[in-house]
Amino acid sequence: MSGVSIVFLAFLVFVAVTIFKGVRIVPQGYKWIVQRLGKYDTTLNPGLNFVIPYIDEVAYKVTTKDIVLDIPSQEVISRDNAVLLMNAVAYINLTTPEKAVYGIENYTWAIQNLVQTSLRSIVGEMDLDDALSSRDHIKAKLKAAISDDISDWGITLKTVEIQDIKPSHTMQAAMEEQAAAERQRRATVTKADGEKQAAILEADGRLEASRRDAEAQIVLAESSQRAIELVSSAVGDKEIPVAYLLGEQYVKAMQDMAKSNNAKTVVLPADIMNTIRGVMGRNN
Repeated sequence: MSGVSIVFLAFLVFVAVTIFKGVRIVPQGYKWIVQRLGKYDTTLNPGLNFVIPYIDEVAYKVTTKDIVLDIPSQEVISRDNAVLLMNAVAYINLTTPEKAVYGIENYTWAIQNLVQTSLRSIVGEMDLDDALSSRDHIKAKLKAAISDDISDWGITLKTVEIQDIKPSHTMQAAMEEQAAAERQRRATVTKADGEKQAAILEADGRLEASRRDAEAQIVLAESSQRAIELVSSAVGDKEIPVAYLLGEQYVKAMQDMAKSNNAKTVVLPADIMNTIRGVMGRNN
C-alpha cells in the first residue's frame, strides 16, 4: 500500500471519528450534560443533537424519570419520650439536571438525610398517640419542610410517604402490658358492678318478701279478729256450744299427740268444763 493510500485511509478514519463525536442521540427519559473545555455549556434533550467534536464532552447522563428514594428506618423520640421506629419513601424528579449535578455532590444521599432530620424534628413535637394516628399530618409537614430546600438543587419532591410507624420493642412490650392492665381493670369493674347489682336485687327481694309477709300477717290477724267477733256475737252468754267446740279441738289435739312417736303418756284433765271456762276467762 502506498503512502497516499495510508494518508487517505487515515483521513477517512479521522472524519468518521469526528462525525461520531459531533453527533449525539439522547434516548427518551434522559438528559445529557455537556461541558465545553471543562465548563458547563448546554443540556441535550432526547433526540438528535450536535456538539463540537473534541471540544464538547458529555459529562453527565441524568434521568428525567421519577426517582424513588428509600429512606432508611430510624429511631425517633416523641414529645412524651416514646421511642418509635419510622421509615419513609420519597418520590423526586430532576427538573433542572444541571443544578442537580453541579449544585450538590450527592443529591440522593442529601435528600435521605434531609428527610430523616425533618422527620425527627416533626415527630419530636408530637405525642405518641398523635404520631401513630397522624400519618397524613406528618406527610404534609415533611413535604413542606424539604420541598423548598431541594428546589435549589433543581429537584421537585413529588410526594413522600410514611411507610411504617411502630414503637420500639421495649415500648411495644410496655404498651401491651398497659393494655392488658386496662383490660383487667375493666373486667374487675364490670364484675364489681355485677355483684353490686346482684346484691341490690337480692336485698330488694328480701325487702319485698318481708313486706308481703307483714301484709299477710295483718290480713290474717284482721280475719281472726273478725271471726272471733262473729263467734262472740253469735254465742253471746251461751257456754255449751263454745265448750263443745273447744273441747272437740282439745280432744283432737290430744289424739294427735298420742299418735306421735315421742308421746308416751297422755294426761286428760279431770274437769274439762272448768278448764274450758278457764280458757274462756269465766269463773262460773
